[in-house]
Amino acid sequence: MIEVALLHEDGWPGSDWEQLAQSAVAAAIAHSPYAAFATDEALYEIAVKLTSDAEVHELNRAYRDKDKPTNVLSFPMVQADLLQSTANTDDGEVLLGDIVLAEGVCAAEATDKGISLADHATHLIVHGTFHLLGYDHMDDNEAQAMEALEIAALASLGLPDPYGDRMMTGD
Repeated sequence: MIEVALLHEDGWPGSDWEQLAQSAVAAAIAHSPYAAFATDEALYEIAVKLTSDAEVHELNRAYRDKDKPTNVLSFPMVQADLLQSTANTDDGEVLLGDIVLAEGVCAAEATDKGISLADHATHLIVHGTFHLLGYDHMDDNEAQAMEALEIAALASLGLPDPYGDRMMTGD
């Protein structure tokens, strides 16, 4: 089964962020080769943190050598090639990783795209979840495969293709 722990800091307006994070993670996993995680006996955990630009800036500098905030960062805890064997853990719990979103960057991007902050955050949580599952967008083929999965997951939530304007995520 999937458990999403939401850490929500001040500054993120409105919305039921806990439900939004849960739905976004569930949709991403359902549209991945790891859909069985949802019904597996093992507990798969993902932490989603909604925080400030300053904190994301610091994380981006510390872990990616990029001295600026970005919209979303993902920190996988399980190597992609070991995901299939994670159910055999000693305690039956698997921490898949953390997803961190920057409020100011996300809000500005949502405004630029003409969509709600909640819809943009949903996309970024789906995107981050795919990173935790071993997907990346370092080359065109990987990017196309990952984007196709994101589009399908978002469609299942009633959201449109976020890449219609080709605005890539910054992680």
